Amino acid sequence: MRQPGDPDRDWAAGAQPLTRRMHRLGERLRGFDRRHPLGWDLHLTAFCVIAALTDASGGWRNIAFDDTVPVWLVVTMSLGFSVPLLRRRTQPLGVLLCMLPFAVVNAWTGAHLQAAFLQLIAVFHIALRLPLRTLTWSFALTLVPLALGATRYPVGSWDQQFVPNLYGFALVALLGLAVRSRKDYTASLVERARQLEIERDQQAQLAAAAERTRIAREMHDIIGHNLSVITGLADGGAYAATASPERAAQALAAIGTTSRQALTELRRLLDVLRDDTAPAADLAPQPDLAGLERLADGVRATGLPVTLTVNGDPRSLQAGRQLAVYRVVQEALTNTLKHGGPGATATVVVTCAEDGTVSVEATDTGRGGRTPADSCGGLTGMRERTAMYDGTLEAGPLHRPPGGWRVHLRLPKEPAS
Repeated sequence: MRQPGDPDRDWAAGAQPLTRRMHRLGERLRGFDRRHPLGWDLHLTAFCVIAALTDASGGWRNIAFDDTVPVWLVVTMSLGFSVPLLRRRTQPLGVLLCMLPFAVVNAWTGAHLQAAFLQLIAVFHIALRLPLRTLTWSFALTLVPLALGATRYPVGSWDQQFVPNLYGFALVALLGLAVRSRKDYTASLVERARQLEIERDQQAQLAAAAERTRIAREMHDIIGHNLSVITGLADGGAYAATASPERAAQALAAIGTTSRQALTELRRLLDVLRDDTAPAADLAPQPDLAGLERLADGVRATGLPVTLTVNGDPRSLQAGRQLAVYRVVQEALTNTLKHGGPGATATVVVTCAEDGTVSVEATDTGRGGRTPADSCGGLTGMRERTAMYDGTLEAGPLHRPPGGWRVHLRLPKEPAS
């Protein structure tokens, strides 16, 4: 099965058919090697042992400098070159050191066994797994039997004996380094892909946290305001129930209207949390400045006189900025309902300037002994909304008769897109 972040598989997907088949074969072999490393080592070592012993049956005499070497010694050297390969991956330098005495005997006796080339397998794994300085030491170790053989059996020139062996060592070492570089590069790509997946998950978590914060803020505004209105209407209706049943009935009707409005807004807000199989969410728009008059009417129905003035054309503002202004006005009126006390009045002035700036001045004449701590939650939400548009918000008591509370909001000009 294809795993995400696997560069080899991504590359093979766009390769030629023959290349893809070879790649799949290599993947199977590497997969078997990863799952059964000991089994693979046993198979390779057994193959090398059989090949070395086959040469010991007489083929070595065709290239030997001295074909009178005892067969038992040839078999011993063949096993000495092949059996240590079982540990070639875990201890490649140890394998080469274990082969060194047999290489010296092979050079001294003139047997010139082809099994001696199995040392290059150890050299390959040294280049693949160990530091480069170890590769230098392994090169020095292979020179010892070469120098000994060239000295004892000076057949032809030294170039003819040294250069082919040095070429073989260099090619195998370069192959090991190339495979090592590719493995390191592939590992770095896989690690990079893993890091990108982690960053993607973290970004999703941050986005989900931000959305939860937005929903919590919207729910605070909706529930806080509408419950305050309902509480004011219920108190007024209870007071007027005996003296004026008609006013009590009006209060109950207003409570029902406000409750339905709150439920509608909450349902619209919470519909975004449903999964894709849920029914389609209500696509009613978010509140905007056109709904300020309706908001003021709902507050007036509780008995709180509200004077609302809108200067300029609010329709030129972005929907998000209109929502922010609406929520700040809503929170200011909600705080007046909660803390203004009897006889309080509220005044809201919204100014949309031609240069794109927006300001809100919301004051009341409440004498409920309110402190900044009383509006802590609401002020936090207002400040967060203001900060989203790089605006400024001031909220505090009025230091002039008859007292009260003031909220001032200013949003700067919308930045050019």
